Amino acid sequence: MFRFAQPEYLYFLLIVPLIWVLYFYSVYKKKKNLAKFGHVKTLEPLMPDVSKYKPGTKFFLQQLALIVLVFLIARPQMGAKVETVRKQGVEIVVALDVSNSMLARDINPSRLEKAKMMLSKLVDELDNDKVGLIVFAGDAYTQLPITSDFVSAKMFLSSIDPNMVPTQGTAIGRAISLAMNSFTPDESADKAIIVITDGENHEDDAVAMAAEAAKKGIRVDVIGIGSPQGSPIPMSNESSDFRKDNEGNVVITKLNEQMGQEIAKAGEGIYVTADNTNSALRALTSQIKKMKKSDIESKVYSEYDEQFQGLAWIVLLLLLVDIFILDRKNEWMKKFNFFTK
Repeated sequence: MFRFAQPEYLYFLLIVPLIWVLYFYSVYKKKKNLAKFGHVKTLEPLMPDVSKYKPGTKFFLQQLALIVLVFLIARPQMGAKVETVRKQGVEIVVALDVSNSMLARDINPSRLEKAKMMLSKLVDELDNDKVGLIVFAGDAYTQLPITSDFVSAKMFLSSIDPNMVPTQGTAIGRAISLAMNSFTPDESADKAIIVITDGENHEDDAVAMAAEAAKKGIRVDVIGIGSPQGSPIPMSNESSDFRKDNEGNVVITKLNEQMGQEIAKAGEGIYVTADNTNSALRALTSQIKKMKKSDIESKVYSEYDEQFQGLAWIVLLLLLVDIFILDRKNEWMKKFNFFTK
């Protein structure tokens, strides 16, 4: 596995475009100042030792050396040894509703965006635990298999939108069923399913599925997101147009708290309503901390070999070539004329 031990140094690469802008500006100013003394073609015979291409070549070599140097100080490393590490933790699978109703904006900035922000903060609270991610609407799909790689979990979160599930609807039961089959076979670890939805279940018996999960020792917590008063559904995240029914009336989606509470009760979990505060996240985090932790295996790269040596040689070679390239024409090379007989 490849990584940078100090990736913050890669921000120095942002300096490179600025240097190029300054270089081209200096070339422009130099030509403009030279033009004050006469036409460039007329002045060229008066400057026989000035090379057109060497200054640009030297600048290119210097910039290439600078870029490689930045990668060098960021300390590239290659994973050399994989170990199975056992840590104390729990297993959590999040089932996130991505139906069109989750675009409603009765929660800022929208139900879906609020859910994603909550999950991102929840992942930050996890330590040695494992997390998986399922998205669902009219059907359910595994977005991220259960893992301890929280960086990947947050990366997948950022890309979630309703277009990921082609079948619209709200099949909470299918999501719970898929989540039950996503855990590892380890029976000693506490397991929990967190369902984040507005509760408008139209597809299956989610309460029965939650009860089945509870029988297997898997708790089902539900976060209801939205408002009981309801809100129109935008056509997309950026749209100001709203979805309408067959009669041309604007569709209003409302949080079904009763459904969420029934699912949580059957799943022996808790039901909390998400609003514009972090109260739901605090309640959920508190429940996770109460879960019984057990040994969880995860594969990690325990040793990394430094890979900077090759880059150091490249920088040295580029700088040596730059030193030996003079700004002026080479006197020895001027004796050879390859373009005349």
